[in-house]
Amino acid sequence: MLVPFLWLIVVSFMQESQIFSYPPSFIPDPFIIDNYRNVFTRLPLFRFFANSLFVALTTTIFQVLFSAMAGYAFARSKFKYKDAIFFIFLITMMVPPQVNIIPLFFLMRELHWIDTYQALIIPGIFGGLGVFLMRQWFKSMSTEIEEAAKIDGCSIVKIFFTIALPLAMPALVTLALFTFITTWNSFMWPLIVTNSPDITTLPVALAQFKGSFRETIMWGDLTACSVICALPVIVVYLLGKKYFISDILSGGIKE
Repeated sequence: MLVPFLWLIVVSFMQESQIFSYPPSFIPDPFIIDNYRNVFTRLPLFRFFANSLFVALTTTIFQVLFSAMAGYAFARSKFKYKDAIFFIFLITMMVPPQVNIIPLFFLMRELHWIDTYQALIIPGIFGGLGVFLMRQWFKSMSTEIEEAAKIDGCSIVKIFFTIALPLAMPALVTLALFTFITTWNSFMWPLIVTNSPDITTLPVALAQFKGSFRETIMWGDLTACSVICALPVIVVYLLGKKYFISDILSGGIKE
């Protein structure tokens, strides 16, 4: 699984002539950094990187918060039509994202949000998968600590933020990982709702390196940009790996 990533990194430090040499070489000779220099020269990559990071982090924070709140309500609260509403959430998971693009685009246009951060962030902060994941986690948690907190006079809001959320940290981190990676790699929706370079995200910028079929593709620059694009996802996964593995293990081992 690591071989394509390692090959991507190696190629990003090669000259164009060496990339297609036969037999293939696995060591850059000479070792160059011109590809990375070209990436930052041809495009305002710092701006694109900042846009992607801002959109991904903001979407992830609100997605995790809203999903946790909704999941806790479905798991602990009693209200009318709870099961029917939750069933509707599950139905949304069966709808392909491509089906929502056209109505979402018209909605963004009516709100005058085309080419704004709102169009990139707000459609992604709600999702049935996150609600389902958090609801299942909270349902598997013991209610003894929460009941003791209620006897001590804690409100439902305080119980949620001081007891339920800390105990649900593995599920929260897992949802955050999925949301961040999905948002960071999103290409179709940012391509549709953005026009100006000021809010262009990194995957859209990456596609600009390939260009049209009439242009010569600079594979060294393309691989260097790909490494930069993949780096944040790898870092985020390494930071949350412990909680992610803990969530998998807790899902497979029940008392």
